[in-house]
Order: sequence, then C-alpha cells, then structure tokens
Amino acid sequence: MSATTRTGVWKVDPAHTTVEFSVRHMMIATVRGQFNQVAGELRGDPEELASCEIEAVVQAASVDTREPDRDNHLRSADFFDAEHHPEIRFRSRRITPRDDGSYEVEGELTMRGVTRPVTLELSFEGRIRDPYGNQRAGFTLEGKINRREWGLNWNSLLEAGGVLVGDEVRIIVHVEAVRQE
Repeated sequence: MSATTRTGVWKVDPAHTTVEFSVRHMMIATVRGQFNQVAGELRGDPEELASCEIEAVVQAASVDTREPDRDNHLRSADFFDAEHHPEIRFRSRRITPRDDGSYEVEGELTMRGVTRPVTLELSFEGRIRDPYGNQRAGFTLEGKINRREWGLNWNSLLEAGGVLVGDEVRIIVHVEAVRQE
C-alpha cells in the first residue's frame, strides 16, 4: 500500500478502543477504571507517526469503575466535575521515534479546565484491511500523571497513616482507528 493511501484522517473506532486508568487505593490495592465514551483522530500516515497529529476527547461522565457510588463521586466536583467540565481532551504537540521502535508523544491534556503537558509512550500495533474493505490501524499509549496537577485534590487521611487515593494515575489507551475515505 502506498503512502498516499495510508495518509489521511484515521478516526477512533469507539467500539474497539479503551481508555483505562488505575490508581492506588488505601495504599495497598489498585483500582482500575475506564471511560466508555471516546472520540478522536489521527491525521497523517500511521506508519510515519513522527509527522502525525493526534486529538482525542473522552466524556468525563462516562467514567466506569464498576462501582456506581465511586463513579458518581468521580463525576462530582471532588474529582472530574463532569457537570462543568464534561470533556477531557488530549492533543499531541510532537511525536518522536525511539530506538526501540516505539514513540514518545508530547502533548497537552486538558481536564477540569486545566491544560498541562504530558508525555505518553506510543506503540504502533499494525495496519490491516478489515473484511469490509476499511483500513484499520492499532496503537497503544501509556503514561502516568499526577492527578493533583489538574486540580483533582480530594483525599482522605487513613487512621493508620497514608491516604485513601494515590496521586499517581497510570493511563493505558488501546486504540483502533479507521481511515476515512
């Protein structure tokens, strides 16, 4: 396939994409969750990622940790404040190849009205034509952020010492994107 047939707009397929996170709970366990509503696109050639641009949006209210009370708390002003800040946005600024075949993606993450720089590791998982004739590409992005940098400061001290919710949030995103004709 020529570069001209690979270059274009690749839209995120939300049915085959996951935006997951994990955070320490009570300093002894890890809680995992995801966002169920995601949109985004990659502009360029997925096999030449250094020249591409990536944008993604998740709906903050779509947070899902499999615990309704916790999810409601995460949607509240204590955390995402989804009523006033319904979208969490990411936009790449630079994509740099690494020696191991992965990429470093420098970008901006906007959450709760705060925009801060983040760096994610990106792996290109491959490109394929699906049974319906669509071109699809797969990617994995991983990184860590400190939730307090975006104003997600709520916490509770534990009687035995420590805190209820860790500050470090690990992010992993599995993307399947479809080239738009």
